Amino acid sequence: MRATLLVVGKTTTGYLRQGIDEYVARLSHYIQFDIQYVGDIKNTKKLSEAQQKQAEGVALLQQFDSSDFVVLLDEHGREYTSMDFAQYIQKRMNSGSKRLVFVIGGPYGFSQEVYNRANDKLSMSKMTFPHELIRLVFVEQLYRGFTILNHEPYHHV
Repeated sequence: MRATLLVVGKTTTGYLRQGIDEYVARLSHYIQFDIQYVGDIKNTKKLSEAQQKQAEGVALLQQFDSSDFVVLLDEHGREYTSMDFAQYIQKRMNSGSKRLVFVIGGPYGFSQEVYNRANDKLSMSKMTFPHELIRLVFVEQLYRGFTILNHEPYHHV
């Protein structure tokens, strides 16, 4: 199985990019993992929130294969503890899907078409975080999940 983090826009903040790169490298010991970027929508000041979500949605949908298991990182998704998230990862790996795709949308969330395509929704917290920061938090939690599954000492209970 492969895992992908699909995000809208590049990570421009240096220290966040550095942290993300560190956890992506660590993840390579457990799974084929990559981050794919969908370009920011141009001229957003001329677009309504709905139009921006729609444009981002079209770009996101083009990145999915029909066999992908798509998980939206969304405020209305289910919250997990790190231990439960590790079990979620294991279940997904056992499901036979070729690729597990986690998606972080743009500033206004996802279009209805993206919600319709998704197989699941995951919430990282009830709090709101900058989208670049949640990328780092997510890849760290994914790494933590794999260390839990492999009974390694990274996660302390």
